[in-house]
Amino acid sequence: MKRTNAASRQTGAAGEMGRRGFIRAAGATAVGAALSQAPSGAHAQAASSVQEALASAGGTKSVTVSPKRVAELKRWPRYGEAEKKRLHEMIEQGITYSENKQFEKEWAAYTGAPFVKAHMNGSSALTSMYFALSLDVPPGSEVMVPSYTFFSACLALRFSNLVPIFVDIDPKTACFDLEDAKRKLTPRTVAVEVMHSWGLPCEMDAIFGWAKEKGLVTLEDASHAHGASMQGKKIGTWGDMAAFSLQASKPLPAIEGGVGMYKTREYFERAAAFGHYEDPGTFPKESPVHAYAGTGYGQKYRMHPLAAALVRMQLKELDATNATVMKNVRALNDRLTQLPGITEPRCRSDQQRVYYCGNMLFVDFKTLGFSRAALVNALRAEGVDVGFWDYPLQHKMKIYKEAKWWHHAPVIPDNMPGGDFVNANHLMLPLFYGDAEEVNAQYVKAFEKVWAHRDDLKKG
Repeated sequence: MKRTNAASRQTGAAGEMGRRGFIRAAGATAVGAALSQAPSGAHAQAASSVQEALASAGGTKSVTVSPKRVAELKRWPRYGEAEKKRLHEMIEQGITYSENKQFEKEWAAYTGAPFVKAHMNGSSALTSMYFALSLDVPPGSEVMVPSYTFFSACLALRFSNLVPIFVDIDPKTACFDLEDAKRKLTPRTVAVEVMHSWGLPCEMDAIFGWAKEKGLVTLEDASHAHGASMQGKKIGTWGDMAAFSLQASKPLPAIEGGVGMYKTREYFERAAAFGHYEDPGTFPKESPVHAYAGTGYGQKYRMHPLAAALVRMQLKELDATNATVMKNVRALNDRLTQLPGITEPRCRSDQQRVYYCGNMLFVDFKTLGFSRAALVNALRAEGVDVGFWDYPLQHKMKIYKEAKWWHHAPVIPDNMPGGDFVNANHLMLPLFYGDAEEVNAQYVKAFEKVWAHRDDLKKG
C-alpha cells in the first residue's frame, strides 16, 4: 500500500497530468506523448529522462555522488566519542557486570516492560524464552512461527521439546499471516511467535487478539524492531515474552548481545535462571526458582559488560537515529512508489515502524514484464546501490525434515506463497544515517530514468 501523506499524493492543478500519470503510461514513447500536458517542472524532468540513454546503454550515470560518500552515509554501526569514553573508563576503573544491570533498567524505562534481562545474543534470548514457556506445557507442544525468519526463532524450540508450526507471511507486509495461522491451528498449539520483519510491526491487535481468544501464549521476535511501536505501545511489550538481538547490524548494536522482555515475574525468573546462574539467589525466597542459586538451569548466557556499555550509549541516540533513517526513506519512497509496479510494505497509520538492514521495496515484475536481474543491472549501471536478499525459508531446511531432532516430526508445508512472493519480488536500497538529500534526489532520478526506458528492459 502506498503512503497516504498528502504531500506525496500531490499531482498538480486540475486538468494537468502529474508525474504519476505520465510515467505510468508505458515506456519512453508514451511518456513523451504526455509531456504537453505535464506541469512545467515535471515536463522538463520527464523529457530529460526520456532523452537520456540508460547508462547501461552508454548514457551518463544518474548518480554522481562518490561511492565513498555513499559508503559513509550507510556505514553501520556508528560508534563515536561517547562509546570510546565509556569503554576507556571501564577498562581503567575495572570491568564489572553492573553495566548489564544499568542497561536492563534503562531498556525497561524506554520500553515500559515490567521485566528485562540482558543476554549474550538474540539466539540465547529466544532459547531462554522458549525454556520459560516449556515449563507450563507438555512435551511436544507446538508453537506457531514464521518460516520467513532467522533459524534461531524456529530451531531453538527443539531444546525445550517444542515443535514448530510453520506459518506463511503476508505478501503485502512480509510479516506473520494470521489467516494462514488460523488454518494451521492444532490441539497441540500452545503459543504464537511473530517476527517484526525489517522493523515493521506485525498487526498485533488482530494476531494477538486471535491468539488470546484461543488461549495461546503470545511471543515476539523483535530483533529487527528496536524503537518501533503500535498504537503507542512499544514493540516487545505486546506479547507475554519478547526477544531482541543487539548484534552489530541491528538498529541498537552492541556488536553481540540480546535482551528478553517479560510481562510476568514467573516468566522472567525462569528465563533469567536458564542462562544466568547468579540470578536465582537474588529472587524472593518464596520463588520456586530461588532454590537453584549457584546453578540456575544449566546455561551461561551473560552479556559482555563492554557490549552493555556500547548499547547503553547507543540507546541514548536510538530515537534520533531512527528518525534520520525514516526521513531519508520517505524522501525516496514517497517518490518511488509513484512509479508503476513499485510499492512498499503496508504500514498502518497506528504503527510507527523502524528500519533494519535495508529499505525493502516490492516490485511487481510479472506485470512490468522484465526480470529483477535486468532491473538491478540497469539501476547499478546508473550508480544506485541496490540489491536483494531472499530470506531462507526455514521449512525448506534439512534439519526440520529429520524426525530425530524433534519430539515429533514438524509438518512441512507444500508451499509458502507469501514467502516465495516476497523473496522473488523485492529490492533492497541502503539505509542512510546522515544528510542524504543529494543521494536521494539522484536515486530518484535513476529510478525515473530506468522506468521511462522500461520497454528496453523488456526487450533485454
